[in-house]
Amino acid sequence: MGNPGGDVWIVGSHSTSFGKYPDKTFKDLTRETVLGVAADGFVDLADVDFAYVGNCLAGAGFGQEMIRGQAWMIELVDEGYFPERVPVMNVEGACATASMALHSAFKDIKSGESDIVLAVGVEKTYLPGADQDPGIKAQMFDLFARAVDQEDLPRLEQHYRQVSESSGVPFETGPGRTLFMDTYAMQAAVHMQRYGTTQRQIAAGAAKNHNYGALNPLAQYRFETSIDAVMEDREISYPLTRAMCAPIGDGAASALVVSEDVFAGLPESVRSRSVRIAANSMSGGKYRSVNEPGLSRIAVDKAYKASGMKPEDVDVAEVHDATSFCEIYQAEMMRLCPEGEGGAFVESGATGPGGVIPINTSGGLVSKGHPVGATGLSMIYELTTQLRGEAGQRQVENARVALQENGGGVIGLEEAACSVVLLERGD
Repeated sequence: MGNPGGDVWIVGSHSTSFGKYPDKTFKDLTRETVLGVAADGFVDLADVDFAYVGNCLAGAGFGQEMIRGQAWMIELVDEGYFPERVPVMNVEGACATASMALHSAFKDIKSGESDIVLAVGVEKTYLPGADQDPGIKAQMFDLFARAVDQEDLPRLEQHYRQVSESSGVPFETGPGRTLFMDTYAMQAAVHMQRYGTTQRQIAAGAAKNHNYGALNPLAQYRFETSIDAVMEDREISYPLTRAMCAPIGDGAASALVVSEDVFAGLPESVRSRSVRIAANSMSGGKYRSVNEPGLSRIAVDKAYKASGMKPEDVDVAEVHDATSFCEIYQAEMMRLCPEGEGGAFVESGATGPGGVIPINTSGGLVSKGHPVGATGLSMIYELTTQLRGEAGQRQVENARVALQENGGGVIGLEEAACSVVLLERGD
């Protein structure tokens, strides 16, 4: 057993490339990231006490329910890569799923219950044939609409109508669109009305992230673009264009987390690349008014308090930009800039290369990709890479403290769950 209350360390971190992989199975993706994280951490998987495997859509889209992680890990057990009899717990929380797996691993070690825990997120959101068959494509988009309260959809619709009436911003849905993008579009429109945020400022964040993604070998979209090109792209739900929205895709990511006692006994070559989890906090969503801060503000304030850190300590961040408006909003919620000034903050270059606080150096969800059950740990992978000084052309100079914000599901105007993690370089 570990030392209750001791530091918690990430000694291994891994992400597959993200993309549309119709020929890769959940087992293929799980194998790739589990073997990858073991190689990165140089820790014998035979010593793992517990594993958390996160996924959202295997049941709805591919027929695997109930024992997802166990089914995907069993061949690694058979082949001797993963120890027998180690419990595997399945985790699900929409787009925050992988962050929940990490949060669970963190708490196991912080409590002294475990010494070495594996956290994994695996997802396939691309249904084979969707590009050719409109019916399959519609089925694929329908999967995402399940991350709302299915037993009380009228309450959600009524909430949006009330916000629409009080703000004067129309809420529209229609064929070929998704509830999530329409929801984000409404939030963006309300922000534009209240603070003068512009569509061009949203486009500036999207262009910046696509240009970061062009430097990321694991990103789903690897092309440079301009603000004008983003604005001229096909409209999804005003003010959002296609280039401002995260794509459908597949992938997996993982982290190997250890206690302070285990960390102390590792070779210097491993300790020097390890990253301390300074804080790992979560919050839950509610039906809030447009005048209230979002649930991510609650989570980040808890993280700052637990770590003793302040917003000005953060050197690099990954925030949940399912649309590029979210980067503007989350920069405000994370207290990285004043409320209402996120648009100007992003447009100024403050969140780009050489900026005050580079955000989404991975390319963000809009460029790196967003296989929902893997996303949170892929953000941790990018930040771990930054703190190790191994991000190549994306590297933020002298990065020492990193922040992750990852939301999942929808309740009213916000997510159903939110994770905020603060990481600190070990040396």
